[in-house]
Amino acid sequence: MKLITELKLNLNYNQDDIYSAICKKTKLNKKDIHSFEIIKLGIDARKKPDVKYVLNVAISVDKKCEAKLKNFEDIIPDHAGLQYDKSSTNIPSPVVVGFGPSGMFCALALAMAGLKPIVLEQGKAVDERIKDIESFWKNGILNERSNVQFGEGGAGTFSDGKLNTTLNNPYCKKVVNEFILNGAPKEIYYKNKAHIGTDNLRNIVKNIRNKIISLGGQVLFNAKFEGFETKDNQIQSVKYFDIATNQLKTLKTNNLILAIGHSAIKTFEYLKYQNVQMRHKPFAMGVRIQHPQPLINKAQYGIENSPYLPSADYKIVEHLPSGRNVFSFCMCPGGEIVASSSENGTIVTNGMSNFARDGKFANSALLVNVEPSDFDGEDVLAGLYYQRKFEKLAYEIAGKNYNAPATTVGDFLNKENSQTANDFEHKNAFVNKQSTYKPAVTFCDISKCLPNFATDSLKQALPLFDKKIKGFANANNILIAPETRSSCPIQFIRSENYECTYNGLFACGEGAGYAGGIISSAVDGVKCAEKIIKRA
Repeated sequence: MKLITELKLNLNYNQDDIYSAICKKTKLNKKDIHSFEIIKLGIDARKKPDVKYVLNVAISVDKKCEAKLKNFEDIIPDHAGLQYDKSSTNIPSPVVVGFGPSGMFCALALAMAGLKPIVLEQGKAVDERIKDIESFWKNGILNERSNVQFGEGGAGTFSDGKLNTTLNNPYCKKVVNEFILNGAPKEIYYKNKAHIGTDNLRNIVKNIRNKIISLGGQVLFNAKFEGFETKDNQIQSVKYFDIATNQLKTLKTNNLILAIGHSAIKTFEYLKYQNVQMRHKPFAMGVRIQHPQPLINKAQYGIENSPYLPSADYKIVEHLPSGRNVFSFCMCPGGEIVASSSENGTIVTNGMSNFARDGKFANSALLVNVEPSDFDGEDVLAGLYYQRKFEKLAYEIAGKNYNAPATTVGDFLNKENSQTANDFEHKNAFVNKQSTYKPAVTFCDISKCLPNFATDSLKQALPLFDKKIKGFANANNILIAPETRSSCPIQFIRSENYECTYNGLFACGEGAGYAGGIISSAVDGVKCAEKIIKRA
């Protein structure tokens, strides 16, 4: 097949329009083209509001026409997922702790190679997990083992499902294809800034789990990792607590993979006690900002709404004279801001969208970089405790009921926090009417749950962002705090074989400090599995 690039089409294009664009570019007749496949689809909004779709396609043609296409690149679309030869070894089953993207894809690769992994996930299967999360959002009842952070699929299951990747990377391509093979929309293969959506992810993670099981693996939910035992510096066994039976159980294994995610504070504390080598890592903290989606559409497309365009997104950054950076992260078009706490007495926010992204509001994290020098003390876990400090402050100032602290951009920039009960009631009603966060928000001074440098940086950056995206800092836009879990403030010290401190102890994914997002976490899990497969 031949690759035909930069086909510009109107927003309401159809299949005949694609054929016409191919013929114009190649000088072929439509009858000479056997078929085409979209390889990439993007949006050109440089001449607002004259927005165009831009396509790259692969075409197959009659042999007699191949000479006319000699100047076009050859391409073979690759839709294969992960593939491994079955191992003949009888080593004890590797144990994977955590069933987020890194643990899930690590276990999948191990299962495909015939190594029969056992996954320990302290949270619940996704259908039961949904019930716990909805109870938290509706009633403020938090299950510390089954929430937006913990459970089948990890934090990514309750997100926008963004696939920040390049298909030029063969690992990324195989992970994307594996998602499609397990039920993801086929367009994630070719769409620029592709996303799966939380509604699709909830079924996809079940399909991947069932695939692991069909290949001889096991996925144990309500199975809380409790520790490991070693002999001569080699992993020998893993202990876990079976929550359903209230029993402590032991698994014999020589390979333990930690795919624990960035919120597993108690596990990090255990690993520190076991002298597993870790180090500080920079991370970021800030707030969630919410805008009417038509405002973002207008700024990005020059059109408030179009039946032919997806809800617009943005990516924005400011490098301040102080040396701090303020940047958007995990932008969710047509989505909602969600309560994502995993510890009692804390507030954590995140963003989530369904595949259609058809909600009335857009939201994004606005984050400020946090350096290890900002932490108090030399403890390797100081970054985790720093996050927790502000999450607890947020819980306190918003009423100790899992409401999130909220304000308007106008109040935040002008320091116009309420002085009277009537004024408070008016503003509290306004932010609750506008906010997508559940169970509710409380109007207050959000600077009380942020580091001073974060508050100062956000106040400097918001007017600058408004110059780039008109209306970004409108006074009535909502700020909800805090956003603390964008990345892990810890990084495991691991070898090229992904081993950490002990022989047979591996770490991968976001919690290991080597990934950020669904695809990079999944890829890190796959690469970790390959290290084990190679030596099996």
